[in-house]
Amino acid sequence: MSRSTSQETVETQYQSELSELSSPELSVVMPCLNEGDTLELCIERAQRALAENSIEGEIIVADNGSTDGSREIAARMGARVVEIKAKGYGNALMGGIQAARGKYVLMADSDGSYDFGEIPSFVAKLREGYDIVQGCRLPSGGGRVMPGAMPFLHRWVGNPFFSFLTRAWFNAPIHDTNCGQRAFTKEFYEILDQRCTGMEFANEMIIKSSMYGARIAEVPVTLRPDGRKTHGPHLRTFRDGWRTLRFLMMYSPRWLFLVPGFVLILAGLAGYAVAMPGLTIGGVRFDVHTLIFATLAILLGYQSIIFAAFTKTFAISERLMPEDRRMTRFLKLANLERGLVAGVVALLAGLSLLLVAINQWVDVHFQDLDYSRTMRWVIPGALLTALGFQTILSSFFISILRMHRQ
Repeated sequence: MSRSTSQETVETQYQSELSELSSPELSVVMPCLNEGDTLELCIERAQRALAENSIEGEIIVADNGSTDGSREIAARMGARVVEIKAKGYGNALMGGIQAARGKYVLMADSDGSYDFGEIPSFVAKLREGYDIVQGCRLPSGGGRVMPGAMPFLHRWVGNPFFSFLTRAWFNAPIHDTNCGQRAFTKEFYEILDQRCTGMEFANEMIIKSSMYGARIAEVPVTLRPDGRKTHGPHLRTFRDGWRTLRFLMMYSPRWLFLVPGFVLILAGLAGYAVAMPGLTIGGVRFDVHTLIFATLAILLGYQSIIFAAFTKTFAISERLMPEDRRMTRFLKLANLERGLVAGVVALLAGLSLLLVAINQWVDVHFQDLDYSRTMRWVIPGALLTALGFQTILSSFFISILRMHRQ
């Protein structure tokens, strides 16, 4: 049997089965932007995998504005074409997934780099009860990268680094967070409420899945060289690398704001411990100038911690993150009223220290002061006043952020 005849048989069988299905088991979603070089081969492989493994499925091509005839190729091959006007990788996928009728959804790029013949491995894991099944191209997870399939920086720096951060920060049990071939249940996807419209879409899915306690499996896949000839990859190494790192940091206020804030405060307190009594350690004298630097560290650290609270509260309120029991307990303890009391106490304590310094100035009839002595009152006074004022404002702001949830 010739290849064309074989392909026609597969297409006929596939279309016949699909016409009888109102709700197929699997929807294969392929984002597409001028993939005319490779789209036909991808659709053919997906159709063959579905037919040969008796998987009831449909193929959806989420076209993001192709001008090279990709839509016509998809229609001719029997795939459903969903036109997505809003630009962006995430937009294309969200539109395609929204149109999917299957119980399960598998997404993969249509540039020829992913093997749709591996569909059965993903479906098997979903049938076992997993919410999401992530492909892994890297050897650390059993995957394989064929020669020329992945740039050096992506393979040995970017992907391992971002995958490490995702495991460390979000406890995601995967080795390749950026793999574009993955499958999931449509029901679970709707819980995630995806927001990212660009390349961060894939990272958002893994991070949210981990935060929501999803059952995550990983299957090894083989990455092949990009089959496109008329244009290069849509991915831009440094631009998209920065966007990925930025997204990971934004979704982890603990590491972006909270931990650095505590480190700064601890450094500041250490500075106060040696500078207030004016210690000399190893021949180094710690005096008023040390207090100034220590005060700056404490102020910056406190602002960073407050910003972590702002970010976490906003993210939970907007359903960007799931509820966090520790954050809920903290907000119950540090409510508006207690925050106002703590802020007023710190403010009054700071003003009291400043009044002591003013009184010292009065005692010398507003003449020159012993600055080494006086500044030991002024600097802590200014610090406590600023911290108290920040606490009062922050307590109101967090209360406003949480208002619609109460």
